[in-house]
Amino acid sequence: MDITFQIEPQLAAEEFIDLLVRSTLAERRPVDNLETIRGMLHHADLIVTARRTGLLIGVSRAISDFHFCTYLSDLAVDAEFQRLGIGKKLIEHTHQAAGRGTTLILLAAPKAQSYYPHIGMVRHESCWTIPPAREP
Repeated sequence: MDITFQIEPQLAAEEFIDLLVRSTLAERRPVDNLETIRGMLHHADLIVTARRTGLLIGVSRAISDFHFCTYLSDLAVDAEFQRLGIGKKLIEHTHQAAGRGTTLILLAAPKAQSYYPHIGMVRHESCWTIPPAREP
C-alpha cells in the first residue's frame, strides 16, 4: 500500500472535517463549526498527513514549543485504514518534526485507550482539564 506522509500546514478545513467523520473522531470535534475547525488548523504548530493516491486517510495535529513538550491534539485515521500502522507512523513523524527531546502528550478518545499502550506510550495518571465555557 503506497502511503505518503508529509507535513501539511495548509490542510483545508473541509478535507480535515471529512477525515474526522471517516475516522469517528467527529463525535468529539466541532465539525459543524467551520470557523472553529479553521482556527484549530491555522493555530496548530504541526499538521502531519497520510495520503493514499491523494486521498487524505490520516492526520496528526499538534501544538508544540519544539523544546520541551508536544501536545498531540488530534490523531485521526480513516476507519477503512485503521490497524495498518498509519496512526503509529503519524505519531512518529509528528514527534520527529517536533523534536525527539520533547515529551509527547495526548488525551485518548474513549475508544482508543487500549491502542496507545500497544504502540509504546505510557499512561500518565495526573491529567487535569477545565472544560470549555458554554455561552448562555
